Parts: sequence; C-alpha cells; structure tokens
Amino acid sequence: MVTYNWSSFNPDIFILVGIPGLEQFHFWIGIPFCAIYLVAIVGNSILVYLIVMERSLHEPMFFFLSLLASTDVVLSTAGVPKTLSIFWLGAKEITFTGCLTQMFFIHYSFVLDSAILLAMAFDRYVAICSPLRYNTTLTNQVIIKIIVGICFRSFCVIFPLVFLLKRLPFCQTHIIPHTYCEHIGVARLSCANIAINIWFGFAVPMMTVISDIVLIAVSYVLILHAVFRLPSQDARQKALGTCGSHVCVILMFYIPAFFSILTHRFGHNVSRTFHIMFANLYLVIPPALNPIIYGVKTKQIRHKVIILFSPKAIQ
Repeated sequence: MVTYNWSSFNPDIFILVGIPGLEQFHFWIGIPFCAIYLVAIVGNSILVYLIVMERSLHEPMFFFLSLLASTDVVLSTAGVPKTLSIFWLGAKEITFTGCLTQMFFIHYSFVLDSAILLAMAFDRYVAICSPLRYNTTLTNQVIIKIIVGICFRSFCVIFPLVFLLKRLPFCQTHIIPHTYCEHIGVARLSCANIAINIWFGFAVPMMTVISDIVLIAVSYVLILHAVFRLPSQDARQKALGTCGSHVCVILMFYIPAFFSILTHRFGHNVSRTFHIMFANLYLVIPPALNPIIYGVKTKQIRHKVIILFSPKAIQ
C-alpha cells in the first residue's frame, strides 16, 4: 500500500534549474534572450499604440492584430523575466502559487494566440469572399463578441489545469528541470496517478488548437478559390497580398509548436537540453517577429511607423 506525505500536498516552493547541461553558459544565453524579449515588448507595444491611436487603423483586421500583439506580450512576459532571473541572478525558487500562475498564463496565451489567428482568418475570408458585406458582417458589436468568445474559450480550456495540479500530492522532488512551469512538467513531480493530467493537459488543448487549424485551412481554401476566380492578375495579387503577413504568422506559430510537441512526445533520442532551449525560444521569437512581419508587409502599419519615428516623412 502506497502512502503519501500529505503535508507536502501543496509545496511551498519549486526549484527551476534552468537549461540542464548548459548551466555554465546561462549568463551568456541570457544576453540574446533579453535582446529578443526587448524587441518583442517594444515591437508589440508600438503596434498596439498605433492601432489604438490611429483612427485609420480602426478596422477589424487591426483590432484582432492588436489583440494578438497584447497576447504575445503576455506570453513572453510570463516566461522570459523569470528565465533571465535564473540565468543572471540564480533566482531558481518559485512559489507553488507563482508556478501555477506562470503555467496558466503561458498555456492560456498559446491557446488564445491560436484562436486569434482563427479570427483573423475569418476576417480575411469575409474581406475577400464577401467584400460588399464586410462592414455589415464585422461590425463593432460582432468583433467584441468574437474577442470575448475566444478569450472565454481559452480560459475554459486552460483554467482546469490549475485545479488538476492543486489536487496532486507533491511528496517527492520539487526540482523542475526547466526554466518555467508547464503543466505536464509539474505534474510529473507528483507521487500520485497523473493519467487525467496527461489526458486533459494534452488532448483538450491540442484538440482545440487542431480545430483552429482545420478552420483556418478551410477559410484559406475558400479564399484561394475566390482569388483565382478574379478577372485580373493585379486583383489577384492585391487580394493575396492582404493575406501574406497573416500566412507568415500562422506558419511561424504552428510549425515550431507542433515540432516541439511531436519531438517531446516521440523524439526520445532528442536531448532534454534541446527541448528546453527550443521551448524558451518559442516564447520570444514569434512574439518578436510578428510585429516586424506586419510592419514590413502591411502598408498601413509601415506608413504609420515611418511617420512615428520620422515626423518629417509626413511632408
């Protein structure tokens, strides 16, 4: 008969060790991480500022883009500052409550990012396939309902993970071989059966994200069908141009995510060091590149950025 030390049901602290095998390089690894994080924060903050302040950008596509930028800030901020404190200050301790909070915001931001990309795909579908009904379909009320809906859905998918972890007894090691808290990594420290954690923590969020991918794919099949029916080459290029930045962001978000998940599940020959390094890069690189992609590929944003940093360009 197995007995648990129920006094350790909720531990006071966990220890985050950083990137196992690269401890001696933590200080130097932190430098590019910090630089990329600053690019992500500054780039996304500028994007949100421009969309909020410029009336010409008060369109459905840009409202969704501002939500994506805000979510990217939350995603990177939930993990990177603690990672840097481990690398540079040796601050490896994190409270149980802090661990749950960090885990929630990292997973929540990921699922919400996926939902936002779906909403943006729907926006492009309406703009290209039903342009005459665009303004009547995506009204301010509809946009607010979509935003509230995807935020609430993401919350309902991720919040149960908090209770799934709180119910577990942690009577063994409290050392987490990672730079931040993630659901399965914490659950595996428990001395209880974590089958429900594995099932819910993997299946439910993954099915949610996969359903987003399927709907995004369907929307772009319909978009391509509509585009290639346009009479002129210029019209087709213009229509595809409005989707270019969105497609780049979609690929940059989903391909690394699924690569990380699949190698984590099936790549048993891949080292833990690689897994954790890649997981950390995923928290900073997409958030840093998203505003750059939209700034380069979206004419309205590029023009506003030039004006913001070079007022003489107005003339």
